[in-house]
Amino acid sequence: MRKPLYVGPPVCPYCQLDSELIDSDLIYKKSWGMVWICQPCQAWVGVLQGSKSNRPKGTLAKAELRQLRVEAHGAFDPFWKLQWEVAGKTKSKFRKHYYNELADGLGLEHDACHIAMFNEDQCREVLDICARWKREAAEAASLLPDALE
Repeated sequence: MRKPLYVGPPVCPYCQLDSELIDSDLIYKKSWGMVWICQPCQAWVGVLQGSKSNRPKGTLAKAELRQLRVEAHGAFDPFWKLQWEVAGKTKSKFRKHYYNELADGLGLEHDACHIAMFNEDQCREVLDICARWKREAAEAASLLPDALE
């Protein structure tokens, strides 16, 4: 499926105003690239690296949601990154597989599943799903014969 062409500044989901494009050094005191920001709400989102149209990575988020997204990525990313490092193949294959599994767990369409698009409740669900996956992996590992450990 082809992604729609991005047009115009993202609308802030909190106040419905257009966001403005600024360099992230105005937020972080170091430039990590451009961000879309709603100044009144202090909600922002980064721009996809290399995007000629300054396409946002996701939706604008206030501090609590930004933190939940960081935590969700912290719980989710190790699953696909470990497989990628072990297999030594392209990361997109493993990342896509785990995002599809996550989409199924959240009841989302595969193409609509990206942490940068999630709200607070969805991020908490990601944390719960990843905790379950981790428990299941630990249980499966405990069943291995000692010689394989």
